[in-house]
Amino acid sequence: MSEDRVRIDIADHVATVTMVRTDKHNALDEHMVRALHAAADQLATDGTVRAVVLRGEGKSFCSGLDVPSFYAEGAMPMEQVLERDADRLANFAQRVATDWQDLPVPVIAALHGNVFGGGAQIALGADIRIAAPDIRMSIMEIKWGLIPDMGITQSLPRLVPIDVAKELTYTGRIVDGAAAKEYGLVTRVDADPHGAADALAREIASKSPDATRRTKALYNAAWEGGLSPRDGLVLETELQREIIMKPNQMAAIQAGFTGEPATFADATPSTFSLAES
Repeated sequence: MSEDRVRIDIADHVATVTMVRTDKHNALDEHMVRALHAAADQLATDGTVRAVVLRGEGKSFCSGLDVPSFYAEGAMPMEQVLERDADRLANFAQRVATDWQDLPVPVIAALHGNVFGGGAQIALGADIRIAAPDIRMSIMEIKWGLIPDMGITQSLPRLVPIDVAKELTYTGRIVDGAAAKEYGLVTRVDADPHGAADALAREIASKSPDATRRTKALYNAAWEGGLSPRDGLVLETELQREIIMKPNQMAAIQAGFTGEPATFADATPSTFSLAES
């Protein structure tokens, strides 16, 4: 990882991705951004991983953009920060949030301490967010005279009504876990978010990885892709066709009948495309 900003630990098909810039509350400088890109790229091609826990070491999940580092002499030019590769929709900065939605496996963010600005947008890019009661969460870009631009258009609309999004963004208000849950920014509140996230990831990892990956693809397309009724029903059918009566589905059936834990093979990638249907 870039300058050891991110650590990946994999055990029992669960990958734990930890931001480790503790002296800066895991603030996002260029090295942290590149390290998060590299972590997502590594996990995207690891067929053994069935769930991901995303967390921060130290006192905070992520305190957002390290603004001075991007304006310092010799820093990455801002125009370059906003550029995208020819084969990606998301630009350099946006990928820290959108890469987690692009991963084929579920991503669970365990939130504690400060979850500000870019850190909040990283959290919103996860599939599920478990927050400590005393988190301090804010869509904080207004403080710096900026708009939130790290994939917020792909995450916030599926979680909160537009009036709530506007109020939180216009003000940069800091909310705790209970308020974040009430607004819809987090999935649930837990006194031990890291333990709860790990337990949930292990529960997910005990299910068929073929079914879990296709469920994420199906729901992402349905919630965010504006599927027509035809495309939605076709997608359900074709994703099911890829896994029904296959070894991992048969293993799930056997486990259901016997009550014994299933032994699953690594996931098979989906090959179906609506564009070709």
